Amino acid sequence: MELQEWQRRVAAFAAEQGIELEPGTRLLDLTSELGELCKVHLKATAYGHRPFQADEAWQEEIGDLFFALLLLAASSYIDLETALHRVLAKYRTRAREKGEIGSGR
Repeated sequence: MELQEWQRRVAAFAAEQGIELEPGTRLLDLTSELGELCKVHLKATAYGHRPFQADEAWQEEIGDLFFALLLLAASSYIDLETALHRVLAKYRTRAREKGEIGSGR
């Protein structure tokens, strides 16, 4: 399935469930989901004392994070596929011009 179709399906689900929110609240939700993913990593590695291995909890939290990102994009009227194409072009240009993709130089 194309990314645009996933974005439409998730937006339709949010509308059906009455969970449409403004972008600022969606951003907070995305941040919260990222925190939950971080917590799963910390627990899985005993706070860095064991090697990381992805498990069901990791997969679930990645799914929650992706769901939250799709909803943030929908609430902001952003086409994620277009955004991804643009960022890949930006990183390719940086890699070609600077030898790396980071913006820190």
